[in-house]
Amino acid sequence: MGAMKVARNKIVRGRVWRMTPAMAACVLVVLGMCVAGRVQAQGADKNARGAYEVTSQLGRKLYAQPDDDAVIAARKKLAADPKNASLVVALSQAEAGRRQYREAVATCTKGLAFAPKNADLYIERGHRELGLREFRSAERDLAHAGELDPSKLDAFYHLGLAHYFQRQFGAAAESFGKARALAKNDDSLIDCTNWLYVSLRRAGKTAEAAEALKRITPDVKNTEAHLLFYLRLEHFYQGALTEQAVLPPKPADPNDTEAELSFDTVTFGVGNWRLYNNHDAKGAAELFREVVKGNAWNAWGFVGSEVELARKSTARAANP
Repeated sequence: MGAMKVARNKIVRGRVWRMTPAMAACVLVVLGMCVAGRVQAQGADKNARGAYEVTSQLGRKLYAQPDDDAVIAARKKLAADPKNASLVVALSQAEAGRRQYREAVATCTKGLAFAPKNADLYIERGHRELGLREFRSAERDLAHAGELDPSKLDAFYHLGLAHYFQRQFGAAAESFGKARALAKNDDSLIDCTNWLYVSLRRAGKTAEAAEALKRITPDVKNTEAHLLFYLRLEHFYQGALTEQAVLPPKPADPNDTEAELSFDTVTFGVGNWRLYNNHDAKGAAELFREVVKGNAWNAWGFVGSEVELARKSTARAANP
């Protein structure tokens, strides 16, 4: 009650001005609108556009998202212990989670200045260079990581992607084969087998690709949710699922990252299959174009679709 009296009474030029109940109600309404607007603005910031990152091979400008709590927390931890390589990787990963790939690369480069033989830093930097379409730089970093520590599955897995996106399919298959040999669980087996299979198919090694698929038995199950996308693709490659059954619906919510990851991964995989299995370049391009309409420009399915469409566009320009 005392607080209400204070709120209702103002001193104006030495006199007490009394706020009526109606005026107080109006003030409360205005304050409520301000608070609601602030909350709405904070919600909008969640998916707001951040810094410019890179221009895609198709000419589209790609942007990061603003810092979130994870980035802020990781930055504070690293500031408190700036020579901790694990904290450097953690900050880079947090930045990458907001598609801040240039920032992530810069973070790793600073870490490598004091830890030049840290394989994890080279893997992390190479991973983010792939997202920036800097495939040759990624190849160098990831190959070096594999030399520093040949037990790192992620070094060979991402090196395989660097080769694949440069259309070096034989080298990609070799790297994915090395990665798969290091797999210690079904999730890694599923992940590596998908890329090993498609690399062998694109390299024209059909018999070896079929052999690679034999390790995906009915007993193989994923534990990480997003690896179900690859497992279903492998069942599709084996003939257990039709194209219609495996293709996911286009995400209804443009901010549903998990739905878009599923769509990009599987749609790219089926588009690829149309290329090497049916020689249906037109049908493949239709699927690739659907993928690059989305926002998850750091997904491998998005990058792969972009690379294929850019190559086709370049070939068409060279042979009008």
